[in-house]
Amino acid sequence: MVFDVTEQDFQREVLDRSHQMPVVVDFWAEWCGPCRQLGPVLERAANAREGKVALAKIDTDANPGISRAFQIQGIPAVKAFVDGRLHSEFVGAQPPQQVERFFDGLVPSEVDGLIAAGDEPSLRRALELEPSRVDALVPLARILHANGDDDGALELLGRAPGNFAAEGLQARIALQRGGEPDLADAFAALDGGDAERALELLLEALPSADGARDEIRKVVVGLLDELGVEHPLARDGRRRLAAALY
Repeated sequence: MVFDVTEQDFQREVLDRSHQMPVVVDFWAEWCGPCRQLGPVLERAANAREGKVALAKIDTDANPGISRAFQIQGIPAVKAFVDGRLHSEFVGAQPPQQVERFFDGLVPSEVDGLIAAGDEPSLRRALELEPSRVDALVPLARILHANGDDDGALELLGRAPGNFAAEGLQARIALQRGGEPDLADAFAALDGGDAERALELLLEALPSADGARDEIRKVVVGLLDELGVEHPLARDGRRRLAAALY
C-alpha cells in the first residue's frame, strides 16, 4: 500500500493507521535527486509486503509544518511508525539491501510467525527454514520431551550448544532417566508453570544430591535464564544457588 499524505490527514493516515500496521513515511521533494532514486526502492519494498506495511509519501515543500514537527533537516528522510510512535528511521538514499532490512525490522518474518505459533508442526517448519533457530529448537524439544520422545528432544538440544535453557532440559532428562534424586514434585511444578515452587524444590535438593548436583544446577540455571535477569524470582534464585553451591 503506497499513498500520498498531507499535513491535514497525517494524523489519520499515518499515526492512527500505524496501530493496525507499520507505516513508513517517505519525506521527499520534487527537486531532490536522491529522493527520486530512493522512492522506487521504498515502493518495491512496501508492495512486496502488501497488507503488512504501508508507505506514505509526503512532499516536504508542500507540507512544511510536518517537516518542522519531525525536525527534518535533510531529505530523503524515512521514518517508520508503529502504534502511533516513531519506531525507526534513516536519512539519505540507501541501497536496496539496506531498505529491505529496514522493512524486515517492521514485519515479522515467516519463521518468526511460526515460532510465535509454538505448536509442533509450526516449530518443525521453522527449523526447516532456519535450522539454527534456538528459539525453535528448545520449545520443540520441550514438546517432544512432554510426549515421551526424549531421544528426539536430546538430538535437537545437541544443536544448541551453550544455551542455558537447552542445557537445563538436557540435565532434566538425564536426572529423570537416572531416577536419583527424586525430583518428581519439582518437575511437576515446572510443567505446571509454578516456577517459584519448582525453584524452591530444586534448591532444597542440591545439598544432598551428591553426584547429581551439577545436573540440578543446570536445571536451575536454565529456569533462571528463562525467567530473565530482571525477574525478582531470578535475582533471589541466583543468590540462593550460589549459596547452595559454595
